[in-house]
Amino acid sequence: MFVQQLEPVADSLGLSALVASLPLVTVLVLLGAVRMKAHRAGLIGLAVAVLVGWLAFGMPVGQTLSAGAQGVLFGLFPIMWIVVNALWVYRMTVRTQHFDILRRSFGRVSDDPRIQALVIAFCFGALLEALAGFGAPVAICSVMLVALGFDPVKAAVVSLVANTAPVAFGAMGTPVVTLAQVTGLPLDDVATVVGRQTPLLALVVPLILVFLVDGKRGLRETWPPALVCGVAFAVAQFAASNFVSAQLADIAAALVGAGALIAVPAARRPADEPVRAAVLTGVRSEDLDQEDPRREVLRAYAPYALIVAVFSAAQIPPVKRLLAEATRVFDWPFLDVAGPDGEPVGANVFSLPLLGTGGTLVLFAGLITAVVIGVRAGTAAREWAATVHELRYAILTVTSVLALAYVMNLSGQAATIGQSVAAAGAGLAFLSPVLGWFGVAVSGSDTSANALFGALQVSAARESGLSPELLAAANSSGGVLGKMISPQNLTIACAAVGLAGREGDLLRKVLPWSLGLLLVMCLVVMAQSTAVLGWMLP
Repeated sequence: MFVQQLEPVADSLGLSALVASLPLVTVLVLLGAVRMKAHRAGLIGLAVAVLVGWLAFGMPVGQTLSAGAQGVLFGLFPIMWIVVNALWVYRMTVRTQHFDILRRSFGRVSDDPRIQALVIAFCFGALLEALAGFGAPVAICSVMLVALGFDPVKAAVVSLVANTAPVAFGAMGTPVVTLAQVTGLPLDDVATVVGRQTPLLALVVPLILVFLVDGKRGLRETWPPALVCGVAFAVAQFAASNFVSAQLADIAAALVGAGALIAVPAARRPADEPVRAAVLTGVRSEDLDQEDPRREVLRAYAPYALIVAVFSAAQIPPVKRLLAEATRVFDWPFLDVAGPDGEPVGANVFSLPLLGTGGTLVLFAGLITAVVIGVRAGTAAREWAATVHELRYAILTVTSVLALAYVMNLSGQAATIGQSVAAAGAGLAFLSPVLGWFGVAVSGSDTSANALFGALQVSAARESGLSPELLAAANSSGGVLGKMISPQNLTIACAAVGLAGREGDLLRKVLPWSLGLLLVMCLVVMAQSTAVLGWMLP
């Protein structure tokens, strides 16, 4: 058995944490400064993580490689499994031209690209995050914006920044459910506090989006509908997470936010031509006046309605139990790891949810979609294979980054970094969201970051006299702000809009927003730990 050590470098927690951060720093520098392609940066970062785990943290080579292999499998299933199937559904709608009908339908809501960004990236993206998560919202929303005439880089940046407020309750509440499981705190308690933090992001993100689309003019001219959308989204997310169900929080927020946005007269007002000319690339199809038969419009919306229906059905207790029976649980080979406390870590046992995972549910919805929109079986199969081929570099990037995350986690590197943050004492409340942000930046998943650091946050909170629920929630709420800079999300965005190899360009554009919003969340959590905003907590 390999027992993780928190201070393997010179018996110093600070030096050990500095060494442990080398893999992540390597990836971010190669992406942002060197402008290396993401799959190469991910592989180099993985190599650094393996060397640090072996040489500095003393993890046997065989177990280090086994940990990386488990990360590869997790990257393939469930993460890329859900992304591939979600993009497969999209490709089928493109082939049958139902995507054009859907695009025209969204375009008729408003011809103002700033409003279109809110409808598609913020509201529709939140719905996709609620149902699928794991990169699908960024991929699909980026493509839709490009189809409406957005510059590919701008479309990707807008979609990445928009994919923040709904993430903590994404994939039918998977991140907060995982957080409750690893911390031992009641789900309702955790979801309630998260639901009093992330809605604050929803208030400002729509304003940031219209600024990203059209600068100061966009903010000046469209702040009322953006604010209405953000407030409606925030109120619905707060109400659902606190009084209804964490699993339904994002679905309610997305639908209420979209409804409120469309109800604002200013949102439906035609945009000035200078605005369209400045924002759009000129490749936008001028076909919004084309009337589509109602039957075809319904078929265009059918894929997403089917996804909602399939995921909703999967939450029915008897169905959920039936799907859970297909889960395979087994000891992961060549892995025997204990935490610093000597207790075996959960990763020694691997769980493979064959039917209950989001990717399989999207696949099932896609099969029904093929029938509804008239795609033959052979054509659907070829489109699926083409999707895998299109995402081959994204798959390589995601698997290498997840392998890196698992090596860092199981060798003790992540725990050392977490412990150094937890040692902050009075500053723990301020730094708590940073830990979640770091976890998501590495793994690309708020769920993984919660599994990684959730229990540590609770332990540190109890030692310092802070609220365990507050710091556990802060881990998830801070984590959502790391998603836009995670290598796997950057790669998915680039692959979706044809910018393969330009992940570094996107990183430089979204990093300031990630850090700025993270600072806001740190200040909010710190204030919630005192009398200043302590009244916000239940």
